[in-house]
Amino acid sequence: MKHVRNERGVGLIEVLVTLLILSTTLIALSALQTRSLQFNQGAYFRTQANMLAYDMLDRIRVNDSLVAKEKISKYTMAETAASAATSDKSPLSKKDKNEWLKSIGASLPSGKGKISCDDDSRICRVEITWSELNSSGLADEDASRFSFEARI
Repeated sequence: MKHVRNERGVGLIEVLVTLLILSTTLIALSALQTRSLQFNQGAYFRTQANMLAYDMLDRIRVNDSLVAKEKISKYTMAETAASAATSDKSPLSKKDKNEWLKSIGASLPSGKGKISCDDDSRICRVEITWSELNSSGLADEDASRFSFEARI
């Protein structure tokens, strides 16, 4: 009978300490998962920007080989967001730029494109900027930038 009196159940303090440790661990895991998703999304956007830059350079190469009278400097443009459609009578360079800008607008949040081509050196530089999304789904103020340069 003496042994029964000395045995007691788990105290409330031990249960509270266990809950505190468990809750802290779960909060840390959820923060880690959130950061992982943000990094994944950032990598996806960089991949999209890379593919879009190659797309524009390929368009310039194809136009240069098909239409020798147009100079590659016609592709030069300042940083621009997605624009309206062009008519069927527009030069191929203008159609290419508009389609490319639409693709940027559809693929990247607040996406903008810039192209600078030099006829003498035959080098084109393509820059794409966009806004990364933060954990609340809103665009950050700091823009991410992807730049690629190639000889045509």
